[in-house]
Amino acid sequence: MTRRLVLALWQAALLALLLPMAACAAQPAADPVEGVDYVRIDGGAPWRPLKPGQVEVAELFAYTCPHCAHLHPALEAWRAKLPKFVQVRYLPPGYDANEPLARAFFASEALGMLPRTHGATFRAIHDEMSLPRNPSDGEIATFYASLGVDAKKFLAAMSSPDTAAKMQAARAFSMRSAIEGTPTLIVDGTYRIQGDSVEAQLRNARRVIDMVARRKK
Repeated sequence: MTRRLVLALWQAALLALLLPMAACAAQPAADPVEGVDYVRIDGGAPWRPLKPGQVEVAELFAYTCPHCAHLHPALEAWRAKLPKFVQVRYLPPGYDANEPLARAFFASEALGMLPRTHGATFRAIHDEMSLPRNPSDGEIATFYASLGVDAKKFLAAMSSPDTAAKMQAARAFSMRSAIEGTPTLIVDGTYRIQGDSVEAQLRNARRVIDMVARRKK
């Protein structure tokens, strides 16, 4: 067999291997599967209004939930890599209108202090044990004051009509979304994400985000 023939055969074999790979790469990624990767929420709507082209990811969480505490750092790292059109929003389910930690979330949000308090609250309950799982308003205010939050303004915000209204709205959102527990990720108020691990949930959420974004174009 001549050298030229050997080279031709080698090139043909290489081409035969590369063509299927190129064909797969040219195909668009398959959409996530309903009932497997997500559950569709009939009549769903985003937690908050969106600008044209934006996609919302809402995380239903509870500060006392160990799975939520485990998800939080991974979710924050994942969030940092998302496109700018994706809006990640947190909210407690709001089932108990008087729950101090849920009201604390909305009060802190109203004061623009969530960047200081949100992750710190998870750590205080689950890692440092510096905040009880069922704290009083005063105990939360004292802890948040150590983070630089004005305790007087915070306590006023916790008891405000605005916080009460947000708790009611969160409860309505949770009921409409038929969440089965926390944490739950919901994309655009319409797609409840499935997954048997943190990695699977975040992977499926990203696939649903991409699907929704394509449909909004």
